[in-house]
Amino acid sequence: MTDTPVLETHLRSLKFLHRGKVRDIYEIDAERLLIVQTDRLSAFDVILPTPVPGKGRVLTQVSNFWFERLAHVIPNHLLPVDPASVVATDERAQVEGRAFVVRRLAPLPIEAIVRGYVAGSGWKDYQRTGSICGIPLPAGLQEAQQLAAPIFTPSTKAPAGTHDENIPYAEAERLLGPARAAEVRDAAITLYTEAAVFAATRGILIADTKFEFGTDAAGTLYLIDEALTPDSSRFWPQSGYRIGISPPSFDKQFVRDWLEAQHWNKQPPAPALPADVLAKTAEKYQEAVRLLLG
Repeated sequence: MTDTPVLETHLRSLKFLHRGKVRDIYEIDAERLLIVQTDRLSAFDVILPTPVPGKGRVLTQVSNFWFERLAHVIPNHLLPVDPASVVATDERAQVEGRAFVVRRLAPLPIEAIVRGYVAGSGWKDYQRTGSICGIPLPAGLQEAQQLAAPIFTPSTKAPAGTHDENIPYAEAERLLGPARAAEVRDAAITLYTEAAVFAATRGILIADTKFEFGTDAAGTLYLIDEALTPDSSRFWPQSGYRIGISPPSFDKQFVRDWLEAQHWNKQPPAPALPADVLAKTAEKYQEAVRLLLG
């Protein structure tokens, strides 16, 4: 991961639509979008000023892998179109290896989070309440312990610079309707379960992950955004896993831990990452790819 980091893209040949925490989105036509994974890194819902070299390529590579592997569970938004073919020749370097051409769908207004282990904010919640996001759990669970079955804990979708908020399942039903909420919950849990089983064969435990879904004009549900990447998931090395401690991770937890030690108030602007933290973060992302994809 030694290429020049891409903090933002600037494509003149397509209509710019949106710049998110990580992705830049452009309109190709009424039916298709171009999504570019930049090297931006967000933590605590704030975009950091320091891009991670090659990170966008990792997100693209890993998402492509999961989109193909899990396509039998639910259709996804990916189209078999080379991103370089939809931009000007002199703009191809901005999208090479880091972009998707996708169906233009209507995103659902929630994030679908699935948790298989007691970790992160879930561990803090459990210590306070004996529950995670309002879901009661058995007493006596330890940090990093695997749950008897994965749980679905939806959240709001916050714009950049603001924080996602966990919501009860009843609120997801109110936002989506009971049938759609159940469809999203069941798809998310199935996607997580199948991915976790496979990842374990490659030495990776997926503690939790976040999915996003959208619908077409006919109401068909699709998996959108990214899928099971080190950005959207908590990946743990199986070799370092111990119940009772927070395991080392392949994701941006390394950055979160550093930020927690800076006495930062988790509001913009975020502090710049020092070179050693940046290098270690890039190494973590690349290690996840090596293990997962072989």
